[in-house]
Amino acid sequence: MTRIVNQYIDTFKGLSREVWWLALITFINRSGTMVIPFLSLYLTEDLDFSLDEVGWVMAAFGLGSVVGTWIGGKLTDRIGFYKVMVRSLLSTGVLFVLIQMAETFTQTCIGIFLVMVVADTFRPAMFVAMSAYSKAENKTRSVTLIRLAINLGYSGGPAIGGFIIAHFGYSGLFWIDGVTCVLATLLMIKVLNPKVAKPLDDEKVENPLSPYRDRPYWIFFLAMIIFSFIFIQYFSTMPLYYRNFYYLEEFEIGLLLGLNGFLIFVFEMPLTNWLENSKYTKIGLSLFGLILTVISFIVLNAGYWIGLVLVGILFMTIGEMIGFPFSNAFAMERSKRGLKGQYLGMYVMSFSIAHVFGHTFGLRLIDNMGYENTWYIMSVLGLLGIILLIWLYQILKKREELA
Repeated sequence: MTRIVNQYIDTFKGLSREVWWLALITFINRSGTMVIPFLSLYLTEDLDFSLDEVGWVMAAFGLGSVVGTWIGGKLTDRIGFYKVMVRSLLSTGVLFVLIQMAETFTQTCIGIFLVMVVADTFRPAMFVAMSAYSKAENKTRSVTLIRLAINLGYSGGPAIGGFIIAHFGYSGLFWIDGVTCVLATLLMIKVLNPKVAKPLDDEKVENPLSPYRDRPYWIFFLAMIIFSFIFIQYFSTMPLYYRNFYYLEEFEIGLLLGLNGFLIFVFEMPLTNWLENSKYTKIGLSLFGLILTVISFIVLNAGYWIGLVLVGILFMTIGEMIGFPFSNAFAMERSKRGLKGQYLGMYVMSFSIAHVFGHTFGLRLIDNMGYENTWYIMSVLGLLGIILLIWLYQILKKREELA
């Protein structure tokens, strides 16, 4: 047992001190956005918005994320990741406090849009920072560590948020969110100041290439939109399936989704470490991750047995653990061709775009076509993503650009 624990700990060794600090800052930041899971409740209970109005506010949320990641990529290439991250964190903290002053539907839509624009400029800059503070051989594991920090933040944030709402109301939640962003900013100024933290990979490119002129990267971008589009169904449409098809209680649904986070926390870093040292390419592993995620939808239609739900969660989780770290690593590797901020901003944008359309599309499919047909449609979409990644693999292999 001791040997297993030591081997697990060893998978975290070799990462730079700056990456560990970045993971902690990300954890504080993600924990601090605890207002997000309660946004729909706040809008309906405190502001008396209709469900249709809530849908438009959530659309503003997604659009703000898309615009924010695009601006963040541009700004990172222009003024550097450190300045973007500091200004984004600090401004987000202030906006979280101010957003509670919005009372009308129009004010709330504009306010949520601005919050997400400012907040998500942080994401491309963070990935560029992680790439800069990582040695070449550690980049994928660095991605995995950041993912662990994000997952832990998202897991703990709602529990803390529920406690705050119960004792201080939604106003307290907005204040705590704002304060945690400011605290993350102060920590970053202290530990990642350019005078203190020196990049390990700060390669400059003479004639930087824009990702918008990189045809293989566009194929990758479209495949990632599809991957994230079907993946997010597990956090919007799938809970309804568990409830209405298998009649599971909220606690049981929570345990199922919690299993995903637990498996990622325990196994993702060792799995990433093992695969990173294998012969497989990053695109090949991204493809395999998408295939497993597609299978997770197919098995749900194999019959009426509660065990299929668990099998689906396992396939999805393994697909996530393989697909996302290595697709992120591919984006970082590709970004060395030129404008890193825009390359990584485009990668993050694929997830934002999926969030804008994915939840509503999935819910409407269920409403009009039922669960079984929805899972088949998601599988067909996933097949399209698989074809795109195979096409990309062939292009890169022909150009001898596989890594």
